[in-house]
Amino acid sequence: MNRSEYFKDKKRVVIKIGSSTLTHSNGLPNYDMMEKLIRQIADLKNAGYEIIIVTSGAIGAGMAKLKLKQRPKTIPEKQACAAVGQGLLMHIYEKIFSEYGIIVGQILLTREDINNRIRFLNARNSIFSLLKNGIVPIINENDAVAVDEIKIGDNDTLSALVSILVEGDLLIILSDIEGLYNKNPLIYPDAELISTVESIDESIINIAGGAGSKLGTGGMATKIEAAKIALSSGISMIIAKGSNDRVLYRILKGENIGTIFLSSEEKLNLRKRWIAFGSKIKGKIIIDDGAVKALVNQNKSLLKTGIKTIEGNFSSGDSVAVLDLEGNEIAKGLVNFSALELLEIINSDKKNNQNYKEVIHRDNMVIL
Repeated sequence: MNRSEYFKDKKRVVIKIGSSTLTHSNGLPNYDMMEKLIRQIADLKNAGYEIIIVTSGAIGAGMAKLKLKQRPKTIPEKQACAAVGQGLLMHIYEKIFSEYGIIVGQILLTREDINNRIRFLNARNSIFSLLKNGIVPIINENDAVAVDEIKIGDNDTLSALVSILVEGDLLIILSDIEGLYNKNPLIYPDAELISTVESIDESIINIAGGAGSKLGTGGMATKIEAAKIALSSGISMIIAKGSNDRVLYRILKGENIGTIFLSSEEKLNLRKRWIAFGSKIKGKIIIDDGAVKALVNQNKSLLKTGIKTIEGNFSSGDSVAVLDLEGNEIAKGLVNFSALELLEIINSDKKNNQNYKEVIHRDNMVIL
């Protein structure tokens, strides 16, 4: 493929910078690397790109400041490191960007900010307001208050969700690895870099490795998950090594570096993107084979006919997963009835011809 042609119209770019790129192995900030990347970002912004940064490194910076030699294991310790490190990290970003006359704005998110539709739209509006005023948004998970129940989990996933939030054209994930290899390059010297991934199938998922560096929480597996989210929303993604010379310039000029994951031509609208990847599943609806065909092949709404059983205690308007009889997730959507109401409907007399509206309307459902 001709990358330079492919990238020429992609102007809203989300850049995820990993801990291994921002810090040395001891957790202290890598000022040389940060200055090089920020200089490129400032220049790209001057060239007309809209740049949104998703940053890691807060816990690592806090570890260094608190003189901790190992990553904390408990949530309160991680929160303390993040509380100290986030300010340090933003101070560095602000100082270097200011040398180029650029203002930065910090936005801290949790899973609840993505799950809740109103908060999702508020975060989106806040980012757009920053961009409109020429400010570079710098986004991180709010690790100082987040616990497992509200954590997004890793910044690869966060960067994909942010790409959906801002309807980005391209997601760039900068890491300590050149891209996706056909096997683990740390073990196999003959491993080959995969330049282009057109679809994420089982072979790609099986290639993905485990955890990354000791300062980060995500390895290649989380990057593949991020790619699945981005690609399903019509957003292409690139994994590249952050320490490569002029890496951002070279990517956006179309140089063949890293691994590019190509999005499909079909794009979900913003509402369906949120349903698919932002909303939190509150229950499950299990359907028969006939209903599966109606949803997948005929683009139908989900009716009570074909529903076998339900799981969970959801309310009207909640997001639920739709599963086939084998337990495979077929769709995700916003249900029109509470669990109690739906139980009454599906258990009602089969001869009852009362017309119920759709259980999930096709406009509020995403086929997975």
